[in-house]
Amino acid sequence: MSPRALLIAAPRSGSGKTTLTLGLIAAFRRRGLRVRGAKAGPDYIDPAFHAAASGAPSLNLDSWAMFPELLEATLHAAADGADVLIIESAMGLFDGIPGTVPARGAGAELARRFDLPVLLVLDVSGQAQSAAAVVHGFASFDARLRIAGVVLNRVGSDRHRASITQAIAPLDIPILGAIPRDDAIHLPERHLGLKQAREHDDLDTRLDALADLVEHHCDLARIQDLAGALHVQPGPLAALPPPGQRIALAEDVAFTFIYPHLTRGWRQAGAEIVPFSPLADEPPPETCDACWLPGGYPELYAGQLANTARFKAGLARFAADRAVHGECGGYMVLGAALEDTHGVAHRMTGLLSHVTSFAARRLHLGYRTARLLGDCALGPECAELRGHEFHYAALTEPGSDAPLAALFDAEGTSLGPAGGRRGHVTGGFFHVIARGEASAVAPGNALAATA
Repeated sequence: MSPRALLIAAPRSGSGKTTLTLGLIAAFRRRGLRVRGAKAGPDYIDPAFHAAASGAPSLNLDSWAMFPELLEATLHAAADGADVLIIESAMGLFDGIPGTVPARGAGAELARRFDLPVLLVLDVSGQAQSAAAVVHGFASFDARLRIAGVVLNRVGSDRHRASITQAIAPLDIPILGAIPRDDAIHLPERHLGLKQAREHDDLDTRLDALADLVEHHCDLARIQDLAGALHVQPGPLAALPPPGQRIALAEDVAFTFIYPHLTRGWRQAGAEIVPFSPLADEPPPETCDACWLPGGYPELYAGQLANTARFKAGLARFAADRAVHGECGGYMVLGAALEDTHGVAHRMTGLLSHVTSFAARRLHLGYRTARLLGDCALGPECAELRGHEFHYAALTEPGSDAPLAALFDAEGTSLGPAGGRRGHVTGGFFHVIARGEASAVAPGNALAATA
């Protein structure tokens, strides 16, 4: 029997998509359903909450960064073993790369491509009958999409709900929930989004509360019924060849941002992943032949990382003859120093020569294409990768290392050289999602491509 799926979307960020998604996952799971979560677009934090609520990994589905075969294979993997797959859209339903409708990378593009019913979440605080105009606009903007239902969020009173319900009724789009305004259900945030799931000691209690909220204020049976049958083909998750046969992967609260479809693809290609914790002063295991330092929040632990003598010495030994790559936060740790939010500089590993700072914050955000300027853990010279940047840190001293890649934004505008490489060590703020379609490597050749 095919799994069923639906897309949770909204007119904008902050409307309550994550709250509804987590509540639905937890409530359906309570009812004995095998439910999975997924995230449309680039995001590390929300999928970790999905995984906590569902008890299974949550994968990212990116219609801009993933070539079509990879996107379909990832959607199949995301729904594998599920009765219901709940996909949380990013930003607003139609938000993405300009130039087409739906925009590339938008949740709407994913819904159109895979015929996903859309459950629209509306933050109705500060409005009443105008909510009907919003629903009408979203339902008519692209006739190839189906707004299958609406959930009202932050409803002020029964009278408020009734006035909106009456206004939407002529549109023949069912209202399947009305969630009251309640600041107590808000999840704490920090500079890159929600505080990470693993940092909540009371996460199970919070998820139970969200399940209660959705059970009391949404029509779960009708929402389950509107989910559409998903017909996608399995395939290899060959987003990026593994950088080695045994990959030492930094994994703790400072290093958390790596996409599950990458690690699953590496395992499918025959690689083994061995986690270690820099914060616990653990060096990369000597039995590994490549080391990956993912993004995360090293700026919050800069003082602790500065004092990890075993980790630093072990990483230096490792890098003498094996590949080491750092993404975003990992790149910051590979540099000479990291300045924390108070302006205090902490000595990092020094395997690359740049210096980064979190004292003067400025958001860097957007899709990126990276063209590699030399052979490295990410692939051969001239290979093109698709991914994104999302950080507040600044490069205060660029250092003297050769650049890792030439960067371009999503519309092809050159952003110049970026990152660094020295010997076997590479890094940059760029987060890889997948190889460009022309650079994709067949799974049988994945390990050979890194030799």
